Amino acid sequence: MFTLDQLRGFVAVAEELHFGRAAQRLLMTQPPLSRQIQKLERAVGARLLDRDQRSVSLTAAGQAFLEDARRMLATADAALARARRVEAGATGTVRLAFTAGSALGVLPTILDVATRSLPDVHLELVEMVSIDQVRHVAEGSIDVGLARPPFPAELLGSVLVQRERLLLAVPAVHRWARGEGPIALTEAVGEPLIMYSPAEARYFHDLLVRLMPAPGPRVVHMVTQVLTMLSLVAAGRGVALVPESSRRMRLEGVAYRELAGVPQEPVELHLMWAKESRNPAMHALVEQARQTFEPGIPL
Repeated sequence: MFTLDQLRGFVAVAEELHFGRAAQRLLMTQPPLSRQIQKLERAVGARLLDRDQRSVSLTAAGQAFLEDARRMLATADAALARARRVEAGATGTVRLAFTAGSALGVLPTILDVATRSLPDVHLELVEMVSIDQVRHVAEGSIDVGLARPPFPAELLGSVLVQRERLLLAVPAVHRWARGEGPIALTEAVGEPLIMYSPAEARYFHDLLVRLMPAPGPRVVHMVTQVLTMLSLVAAGRGVALVPESSRRMRLEGVAYRELAGVPQEPVELHLMWAKESRNPAMHALVEQARQTFEPGIPL
């Protein structure tokens, strides 16, 4: 069987029709180039070049083989380039999970970053709540997730990509809908509250439990998705504490008020991934996200 070096040597001689010039082009001396051509002819089983002390020319077999040799070299070079790009994370596929809330601000930014910096990386998008994301990323069926903490630190790495405020969402006909200034959290506790599910919206449930003063809120419904929560608010079923990005939904029948008595930006969103992942494209996307978000964070 012949080698790629032998093919390159043959193509150089065939194009230069001169062993000396071909050797210079390949940055080698003439004797080893001559041996390469001899080995190639033995492997092919045909004489490819006619040569004497004065000239070099292609045989009929050499003319036919030259076209195939160029094609084989082009294919080999493309394969090498592709392998190097995959290794560098410049091409490949990344399976990205996101929450409904992250689609309101951070997800489009991530997609823009990938399009600009990693144009040959294909992103497969899957909407998924945070608790499911953690399991799928740990199992390897998803590469990265836009999710709320906590994450198992021994398995997953993460970078903070957003901090935002909590707002009070009230029905548009509520007495607070047209007021000015923040509403004290102690006042909001007295209202019928639409709460997050402790199982499927654990992050927000635990956050609100920590923030609520005693004796605690009067919960009328428990739901998983912010859109469902706001729909219930619009229907007059109660009030809700929601991340500020929820305003971008522009849901009719809902008004938003600032809150007093809560931390400035308590809501976090992270990009997280499996530390043991061997997907170079995923690591390249994480690095681009780190460069984009870490200097400032809030979106």
